[in-house]
Amino acid sequence: MSETTGEGGPTSLEAVDIVEILELLPHRYPFLLVDRIRDIDGDRSCVGIKNVTFNEPQFTGHFPTRPIFPGVMICEGMAQTAGAICVLAQRGAKKKPEQVFFMTMDKVKFRKPVQPGDVLEYRMTKLNQRRAMWWYRGEAYVDGTLVAEAELSAMLVLS
Repeated sequence: MSETTGEGGPTSLEAVDIVEILELLPHRYPFLLVDRIRDIDGDRSCVGIKNVTFNEPQFTGHFPTRPIFPGVMICEGMAQTAGAICVLAQRGAKKKPEQVFFMTMDKVKFRKPVQPGDVLEYRMTKLNQRRAMWWYRGEAYVDGTLVAEAELSAMLVLS
């Protein structure tokens, strides 16, 4: 993780790599759908990065003649990104998160297909939080173009 200082004073802009993501989330290949998270502002916002590669198993059947990254996996990647920053924000808290669950998905729209070679950016912004529940707005971009959007919620199970 890194921390920088902006013109207006100290600003926490953190990043986590794949090694730390593996510590934050229980997901593993082939279902870990975020490779890096940057521009983390507590649990308020972040950008998750997913490098879409042709050798991923979903491309053998979705679709063999024109590989398209499944929209539901884009939503799952957004949820994993949001869940990771929720868990990260709880570090040092009295109650440690044991698990994070994807709870709801609303206002989902798919705008353009995502294909191998694309780099997905999951731009997540917190809408609300109550106790162990978080709500986020997610927008997925490829090369600055909006490809999908959704509102998601996650719940942390605290020990």
